Amino acid sequence: MATTISMSMVLTTRVMSASQPSAFSSSSISQQPAGVPAPSLPLRAIPGSYGWPVLGPISDRLNYFWFQGPESFFKKRIDKYKSTVFRTNVPPSFPFFVNVNPNVVALLDVASFSHLFDMDIVEKKNVLVGDFMPSIKFTGDTRVCAYLDTSEPSHAKIKGFALDILKRSSRVWVDEMAKNLDTMWDTIEAAVAKGSSASYFLPLQKFLFRFLCKSIVGADPSTSPQIFDSGHINLDKWLAFMVLPVTYISALQPLTGIFAHSWAYPFALVRGDYTKLYKFVEKEGKEAVERGEAEFGLSREEAIHNLIFILGFNAFGGFTIFLPTLVNAVASDTTGLQERLRKEVREKLQSGGGSEQRLSFESVKQMELVKSVVYETLRLNPPVPLQYARARKDFQLKSHDSLFQIKKGELLCGYQKLVMRDPKVFDEPEKFDPNRFMNRPELLNYLYWSNGPQTGSPSESNKQCAAKDYVALTACLFVAYMFQRYDSVTGNSSSITALQKAAA
Repeated sequence: MATTISMSMVLTTRVMSASQPSAFSSSSISQQPAGVPAPSLPLRAIPGSYGWPVLGPISDRLNYFWFQGPESFFKKRIDKYKSTVFRTNVPPSFPFFVNVNPNVVALLDVASFSHLFDMDIVEKKNVLVGDFMPSIKFTGDTRVCAYLDTSEPSHAKIKGFALDILKRSSRVWVDEMAKNLDTMWDTIEAAVAKGSSASYFLPLQKFLFRFLCKSIVGADPSTSPQIFDSGHINLDKWLAFMVLPVTYISALQPLTGIFAHSWAYPFALVRGDYTKLYKFVEKEGKEAVERGEAEFGLSREEAIHNLIFILGFNAFGGFTIFLPTLVNAVASDTTGLQERLRKEVREKLQSGGGSEQRLSFESVKQMELVKSVVYETLRLNPPVPLQYARARKDFQLKSHDSLFQIKKGELLCGYQKLVMRDPKVFDEPEKFDPNRFMNRPELLNYLYWSNGPQTGSPSESNKQCAAKDYVALTACLFVAYMFQRYDSVTGNSSSITALQKAAA
């Protein structure tokens, strides 16, 4: 599957939320919780409009996907309305998608964005990717956890199942990851030795699929040669056809705008791929499936479809987007960051005692620079670009400088890439600063990549990513492994151009 198609698959991941973050003294953010008016702020009408029926949504669709792109689309409207809260349309839209309402209230600063996680005032039913919802045939005619609101009884059961899976996976997570990283980097090394550069996208996807299958599902892909060789391709196709209508693709415009964004794709195109994955999980993930039935009251089908979604959409899809941006941040750096990372990784491993210098969750928790680099990459390039929620009731929404009246049923939309560059919270917000979270750890209260703050805790009663902590720690392990194995790595978000092995 081409990179552009694979990169289109993830608006994933992890639709979960948490309690409101606390404020810190040097920030201009009010300490008033979301939904409670701050009396010192003026009440303002929400600027912007949805335009003429049909024509307004079509105009916004063309700007969003073609003429401007998402980031410029939102920035231009911030400048136009002199506000980080405004009305606009986010595609897809009529006449290409019947019964999809593109009208949203955009929330583009940290203060307003935080309302998306307050489950007392918003709901998350069927708004994973906005008012558009892919056919549930893609998930076996099952509304998986990502589509459920916390008020629905099934949510607590499935979220509890996901949290239990992750807890149990911690026993094998690091070992499986290290074993498959060995294979991945052996493959990349051999390719670099043959030429001036090597794409690492395919080795990365194979690594992710095999390691995550063993860790999350407890299923060994090597038991099925077909799944072992092409399971990652099955997931790529399934993900791509599910979310292509709402995913920005910059290449080959206007063709992609016409063919990728003009209609919802039928599940029939990937039925065979999904059936293979279903049968594999049913057979090889038998223990996890039976635990879902016996301990969480799920049907066999519910357990399997949710396992595939967690494996494919949340984990595989999210890491496929995020890890290349992390590699790029490290491998393209020319400021001496690699030397600092290498020094920290090896010193922390040696200080742990023992001759093996074994990577573990505990060892990377001590690597402050590694963690800060991971957090800063998540800030600038969150793997999920958009977050949505629908107003559960009328309430007053608070930005940094104004209050806005939100009506029950209105769809709220936050573009995380801009929110995480809020200049009232982050100094030099456009700059990649590897020390940012070392110097100011309180900023983790405002790192919202996981549908809640990094300091939040996933639970059955909120919608924060069940694997929030596993994602960050896995990324730290990925970086630490690189500098345990290599003195330097040169490359970008798609290829590696040079590797210098660590001295024996």
